[in-house]
Amino acid sequence: MSSFLFTNAHIVDGSQAERGAPVNVLVEGETIREVAPKITSASAEVIDLKGRTLMPGLIDAHVHTIACNPDLGANAKLPDSLVAVRAMKLMGEMLMRGFTTVRDVGGADKGLKVAAAESALPTPRLSVCGKALSQTGGHCDFRGPYDDRETTRTGFKLGALGRVVDGVPEMRRAAREEIKGGAEFIKIMANGGVASPTDPIHFLGFSREELFAVVEEAANAGTYVSAHLYTDEAIRRAVECGVHSLEHCNLIKSETAKFAASKGAIAVPTLVTYDKLSSEGAEMGFPAGSVAKIDNVRLAGMESIAIMREAGLLMAYGSDLLGEMHRHQSEEFVIRGRVMPAHEVIASATSIAAKLLRMEGQIGTIAAGAFADLIVVDGDPLKDLSLLTRQGAHMPLIMQGGVAFKNTGLN
Repeated sequence: MSSFLFTNAHIVDGSQAERGAPVNVLVEGETIREVAPKITSASAEVIDLKGRTLMPGLIDAHVHTIACNPDLGANAKLPDSLVAVRAMKLMGEMLMRGFTTVRDVGGADKGLKVAAAESALPTPRLSVCGKALSQTGGHCDFRGPYDDRETTRTGFKLGALGRVVDGVPEMRRAAREEIKGGAEFIKIMANGGVASPTDPIHFLGFSREELFAVVEEAANAGTYVSAHLYTDEAIRRAVECGVHSLEHCNLIKSETAKFAASKGAIAVPTLVTYDKLSSEGAEMGFPAGSVAKIDNVRLAGMESIAIMREAGLLMAYGSDLLGEMHRHQSEEFVIRGRVMPAHEVIASATSIAAKLLRMEGQIGTIAAGAFADLIVVDGDPLKDLSLLTRQGAHMPLIMQGGVAFKNTGLN
């Protein structure tokens, strides 16, 4: 069993606005054994951080690891073998940016999760929901308005973000099938979307009866529902029906944000994806009709962050990028930092994301008993959030589960 003793480390985990006093952190095997001002160990490899910042591994709570092509309709047609290899590459790049855990909110299945865990290749810890659920004409129905072919409802390809279901019985069956297949939560498309061809942003996805049914099925399995949402009406409606994880929320208003906070919901804004889809989407193959929808939600994004913060609605970190745009994953830190204190932005990718994933005390923290998911940062990210960007350039060490996947000379 490998053991490491980090000395002279300034911990930054999002809980404080300033770096803490230097401490030592002892790692044994895949977990943290002790955090204290002074620790001695006869067997551990000593790594003197010399005052560098030590952070918990970052958590991205909204990714699509199978989205190797920005045209999601085309991506769904790719062979599973090709999608799997490309997904492993995308996940490896995420880990090298310091993201040691990611939550896939549509597409990845338990097979990909197991493959990532078993592979010798570097990948983050993966939480999956299986296929997202969409109504006919909703955000996972990529048929155009003149395409009346029956949608595939079984045997879903790995590259497909979701599946089409209609009516309460189908909704219940689909939720049960995803949970049987290893889904850790259920994802639904409860609003119109940017990427799909026939659902304007204002469309409401599913009836209330369908929403209540899927929430009940998730609760029966001891888990929760995550919903794709933009408009204030859709968000309010989803929370009233028991949805817990609110994705995007660009058009939320103050009263709804307060209501969601009172119900214990958690929002997952994804501002960086709209910024990059607007500037790079067309060049990367994002359909023209989808590019035209972007500004409807992009321009309201910054205001939504301020509204949710003022309402006390917890916000986890999310990126939601597609294809080659995944390289911008860390830029969400800088975007949020324009309207939020740096420590709150960092908390969104540590303790708050861990709470959403129901892994509090295991990830997103540097404490005894937690997984040894750790990143070392040159400098103080509380003073400069851009230190968390640039593909991990300012991270000389990245460790997940006690294994150092990157160590550029620290010893």
